[in-house]
Amino acid sequence: MMTEQEVKQLLIDTQAILEGHFLLTSGLHSPMYVEKFNVLQHPKYTETLCKELAERFRDQNVELVIGPMTGGILLAHEVGKALGTRAIFTEREKGVMTLRRGFKIEPGTRVLIVEDIVTTGGSVQEVVNVVNQSGGEIVGVGLLVNRSGGKAEFGVPQEKVQALLNLEVPTYKPEECPLCKDGVAMTERGSKHIK
Repeated sequence: MMTEQEVKQLLIDTQAILEGHFLLTSGLHSPMYVEKFNVLQHPKYTETLCKELAERFRDQNVELVIGPMTGGILLAHEVGKALGTRAIFTEREKGVMTLRRGFKIEPGTRVLIVEDIVTTGGSVQEVVNVVNQSGGEIVGVGLLVNRSGGKAEFGVPQEKVQALLNLEVPTYKPEECPLCKDGVAMTERGSKHIK
C-alpha cells in the first residue's frame, strides 16, 4: 500500500500539486491547486494510483465502478480494470448529472463511486444521487485527493470513504481572500478557467 506521503510526493513530482493564488471551479480562491491531469497524463501513474484505490475496496464485492466526467472517467476505467468490473461514467445534461450513452445501473448493483479531487463534494453528491435513483447499492467512495479537510459530505458514511491523499487546504470566498487583499496575482486553473 502507498502511504499518503508517497502519493503526495508523486503528485508533487508530476506537478499535479501547485502553489499560488487559484480560482477554483467552485468559485472559491485557494493558495493550492491540484491539477489532476498533470499526473493522469502518465498512464503508469494513473494505473498505480487506481490499483491503490481498488485495493481499498477489494473485499466489498464491487460489481460496477462509476465516476463523473471528466477525470472520473479515467479513474473508473482503471479501478474497474483492477477490480475486474464494468466501469461507466455520469455526465451533465442540461445542468443535471445523469447516465447517458446507454449506461444503466440495475437495482441492487454494488457500486463503487470514484472521483479525482474533492473540494466541496458537489460532483460526488450528484453521482450518489444518480446511483440512488437507479437503485444501486453504494459500497464506497474512492477519492484520489480529498482537499476538503473532511468537510465534504455526500450522504455516504465516512467509513465507506477512502482518499489516497487528504489535504487541508484553505479556500476563501473572493471577498474574504487574503491573497486578493495582499495583491497576489490570480493564477486561473481548472476545467473552466485554464489559460
